[in-house]
Amino acid sequence: MHKGRIVFAAALVTMALGLSACNGDEEGAAAQDSPAASTPASASSEPSDEGADAGSGSGGAAAPGEGDVTAPGRKLNVGDKAVLPFEYTSEKKGTIAVTVTAIEKGAEADMAAFGEKAAGMTPYFIKMKVENVGGTDLSYASLKLNGVLEGGAGTGVILMGDIPGKCDNETAPTEFTTKGASYETCALSATKSTPVTAAEFDEGDAYSDSPVVWTN
Repeated sequence: MHKGRIVFAAALVTMALGLSACNGDEEGAAAQDSPAASTPASASSEPSDEGADAGSGSGGAAAPGEGDVTAPGRKLNVGDKAVLPFEYTSEKKGTIAVTVTAIEKGAEADMAAFGEKAAGMTPYFIKMKVENVGGTDLSYASLKLNGVLEGGAGTGVILMGDIPGKCDNETAPTEFTTKGASYETCALSATKSTPVTAAEFDEGDAYSDSPVVWTN
């Protein structure tokens, strides 16, 4: 049974709404600190040349070594690969390669499983391939990329869940413990207005203010 949750973020006030992707019933509401959803996706960042060989625009380039990570603030195209430091827990950390393979627009009807509070929202499916570059044990880890609106702003909406058959948010498989292991997954984003045209990785101190961004 899949569970879903929507968090609406604003610059001053954030309201968290618990929604069930099984029946749309509310699970509760809780106030949270506002995520930096109103910050543009590092549109003014000037990435350094460090890691320039990762995600060069070729889409099929071989992944660099574990130490050659993609620089914070780097702008990529859908199909490009980024090599990124990743920490799921203190025991589950290493280096991964992420290739965003598609950013697909869904239909408003696809959001029905999230209940009436998702009315008017259009979902976007951020599909990606994730590879284990460092060879550490990252089994069962979960990666989330955020949607970015046309113009560079965040969506203001954080979706926790998936839409089975259209955007399945998969955790890393049991065998995701060796260099070269890979799997495919999907991150769900949504908006009521401006379309989602990019996806960003903003995990960790180095990337929180200067995400790596893939543009459609």
